[in-house]
Amino acid sequence: MTSRNEDPHNGFDWNKAEQEINDQTSGEVLDLDAARDRRISPNEPLAPSAVSAEDDAVPPLVDSPAAQQGPRITAAGLRTATRKAIVPAWLLSRAELRDAARWTVGHVAHAVGYHLTRTPKYAGKLAWRAPRGLLRAMRAWLRWWFDLQGETVRQAMADKNDAESYLKVSKLRDQRVRWRGLVTAAVLLSATPAGFLGWQMAGHGMRWLILAAVTGALGAYGRPGDRPLLDTAVVVPQVAKLTSDVVTRALGVLGVAGINQALAKNPKAINFPSPITRDGPGWRADVDLPYGVTAGEVIERRDKLASGLGRPLGCVWPEGNHDISPGRLTVWVGDRDMASARQPAWPLLKSGAVDLFKAWPFGTDPRGRTVDMELMFTNLLIGSIPGYGKTFALRLPLLAAALDPRAEMWVFELKGSGDLEPVERVCARYASGADDETAELALEALRALREECQRRAQVIKGLPRSECPENKVTPELASRRSLGLHPLICAIDECQELFSHKEFGDEAGELAEKIIKLGRALGVTLLLATQRPDAKSVPTGVSANVGTRFCLRVMGQMENDMILGTSSYKNGVRATMFAKKDKGVGYLVGSADDAQIVKGFYVDGLAAESIAERARVARQKAGTLTGHATGQPTAAERPTYDLLADIASVVPAGEDKVWSETVVARLAELRPDVYGGWDAKSFAAALVPYRIATGQVWGTDDSTGKGANRKGIARAHIIAALTAREQRRKAS
Repeated sequence: MTSRNEDPHNGFDWNKAEQEINDQTSGEVLDLDAARDRRISPNEPLAPSAVSAEDDAVPPLVDSPAAQQGPRITAAGLRTATRKAIVPAWLLSRAELRDAARWTVGHVAHAVGYHLTRTPKYAGKLAWRAPRGLLRAMRAWLRWWFDLQGETVRQAMADKNDAESYLKVSKLRDQRVRWRGLVTAAVLLSATPAGFLGWQMAGHGMRWLILAAVTGALGAYGRPGDRPLLDTAVVVPQVAKLTSDVVTRALGVLGVAGINQALAKNPKAINFPSPITRDGPGWRADVDLPYGVTAGEVIERRDKLASGLGRPLGCVWPEGNHDISPGRLTVWVGDRDMASARQPAWPLLKSGAVDLFKAWPFGTDPRGRTVDMELMFTNLLIGSIPGYGKTFALRLPLLAAALDPRAEMWVFELKGSGDLEPVERVCARYASGADDETAELALEALRALREECQRRAQVIKGLPRSECPENKVTPELASRRSLGLHPLICAIDECQELFSHKEFGDEAGELAEKIIKLGRALGVTLLLATQRPDAKSVPTGVSANVGTRFCLRVMGQMENDMILGTSSYKNGVRATMFAKKDKGVGYLVGSADDAQIVKGFYVDGLAAESIAERARVARQKAGTLTGHATGQPTAAERPTYDLLADIASVVPAGEDKVWSETVVARLAELRPDVYGGWDAKSFAAALVPYRIATGQVWGTDDSTGKGANRKGIARAHIIAALTAREQRRKAS
């Protein structure tokens, strides 16, 4: 036996080598545990003998053991964690569920109809292929009967001259063939008479049915492998799966210096905090960019990002997530181009009403989900360069307001093109024109709105706390017509023509700013749309206080921030990224916690007229059709009526005190459309905003001639309220 210390091949002496190693005086044994402790706790140095020269070349670990282990899950962390919905969001949304069901039914109906119309073609294919199927069946039966599947095995044994194995296998084959021949004979002897008898007994229709079934079965069996029987009813585009490598490659070609430097040092410098998953009709990737790189730097290069991903520009929608970090990027890549994808019809197109105190459908996001908007307790500013859907975007909230019979609408279209004419039939005030007269009408409307805000503030101030606990209009108060707190929507399209007007601009800007600040809680909403969003066209005080903003395509950072708010461009909310074909697509800010990319529902002129006519009928039934819509002049009218002036006109100077029921009867004769349904109680409630209370008044009943004490008013109180109001107007 060869000793372990001697190499039989080259005569290497292991004992001598070990002795030489032991004689090395410079060699020392390294205590690995001590070295690790030193790396973790640098304040506790090791003895010099415990550190080797190689150890000095290794950089020390500066992170604590807890940091190296990563974050731990704690109870406090769980409290702030985001819980995923148990039930999918689309299943909780009636609109999305309805859209999904409608699509499914339509898809199935299309496929069924497509194949039904091609039934003769399919029958012809089956008949043509039936002989081939018969030959295939006979060939398969013969191969089974004569055990031709095992022929290759038997031939291989014969080629090897393995006589014993060949004879054994051949014997088994002969036994199998005899048994299968008996089975075949039994089947043929029993099936042939039965089939002949059944054919004779079957009726004419049954014979054709049997023949069709046999032909169909043989035709299906004779089908070529590369030619299916059924044609394709729906062609589904094949979209490549989004992967981390694809996203990293796309980010690497953007030309962002921070990304390129990080990837050069570490190919894994781009981190994905969560798996890339399907999100609606597309893929969603959450990306943590390298340190120092912001999401905005990627968003402004959306076209290059789409090129790097190999997808159409309208499919790629990058967004920032500043709640987590300026470097957190969300990339959603759709299966289809958003601009060319078929958008569902507006849910309110054919039927339905709107409660302006609730959200209503405004558009869809890139994922196809419905995005809602609110009009109460906010104001709306819409902006874009010409030709990208600004007026169509303004038309939607106006149609929604028209479908709430309580809402009073004032609309001024300063371009003069008549794009908002469909809603004219429901407007209390309406004007269209690119001239000074129309601009002045819009200015007068702002003056009236300012005065209306003051009146409404007095009304709310005089209401009991139980009816108005938050000092703002509620749905219940808006439905009480006697209070005049119904929603009041004033829209000015091409508002830059008013705010930049040499004569009216300064006053209009001041009035609009006051209305935006005061009207929010009073049921007054201002809708502004402009194609020139700059400081002169939209005063800073106006743009800074609007709560809801919708910005379609703009060309620069200044225009972007004028509409969407200061620093929006810096934070990655950039309407400059929209391309030429992204018409109707914009950033919506204020309707949700984060900015949303939204494509507004498209409602053409004919559909808008149909909706407005439906709204007009509803207003006629509710008795809320007023002003311009009824043919009355509205240039200098108050939004509803002037109660104080009407009382002063029906109570002459000689009557110091009058019963409430007497005043109501006179008012009904003066304006039956306004005061026709009033009584003493509603009359007293209408006086509350003016701080006028009814009291006991002695008078004589004309029918009986007897005196009595009843609720009434003092004319002096009415005159004092009128005088105070005029003084406030002059002061403002």
